[in-house]
Amino acid sequence: MAQHKHGDCHSTSHNCGGGSMMEELFVHFPYAVFSLAFSIAGVALLNYFSFGADQSIIKAGSHTLFHTFHFMHVVFAATGAMLTYFRYSKNVVKGIIVGSLSTVFFCVLSDALLPYVGGRLLGVPMDLHICFIQDLGNVLPFLIIGMLNGWVLAQQKEQDQSSYSLWSHFAHIFVSSVASLLYMVSYGFADWHNHMGAIFIMLLGAVVIPCTMSDVVIPLFFAKEGRSRK
Repeated sequence: MAQHKHGDCHSTSHNCGGGSMMEELFVHFPYAVFSLAFSIAGVALLNYFSFGADQSIIKAGSHTLFHTFHFMHVVFAATGAMLTYFRYSKNVVKGIIVGSLSTVFFCVLSDALLPYVGGRLLGVPMDLHICFIQDLGNVLPFLIIGMLNGWVLAQQKEQDQSSYSLWSHFAHIFVSSVASLLYMVSYGFADWHNHMGAIFIMLLGAVVIPCTMSDVVIPLFFAKEGRSRK
């Protein structure tokens, strides 16, 4: 029932009232569970094929892959935020501000800050790395192109937008969860596989809530807030 309502919301566009935060989380939860399971399996396979390698080599490889998936996450998050916002508002300047700030905040939160805190809570001396501060020149193009991509999608027909939303939630959560886990490996959590249960629960909270906020809740709130004042 929740999925059906979510689909109706996209199909009715400007006439849709939107669900509550709990309803959105309920809709996104199955995507998060499957995406997290696949992401953990994928990173475990990487570990399997790196058995016997020096820890410095594993960290360096994980560091490169983290940036790759983190930048992919920025593209998905920016696209989702802009697409949702421009379904309900045509204010371009405000949409750029909301889309950019929402993407930056929640991508940093899910891919770096929360994995860092989670590692610390598990007793690992994690390092903190924020790409939007320390690697801005590389991550900024992904943000700009992602926002442009979301705006372009918002100009298309409703059925084209809906076909994107069918797979985008899964892909968005997948790249975010892989980035989060690779962050933990590359910044100090080498034996993460010994804590899979705790990491699965931690990543569920670190990924599904920020992704839902970034994709739906925040852009929808500000788009409707602008309309209510007219």
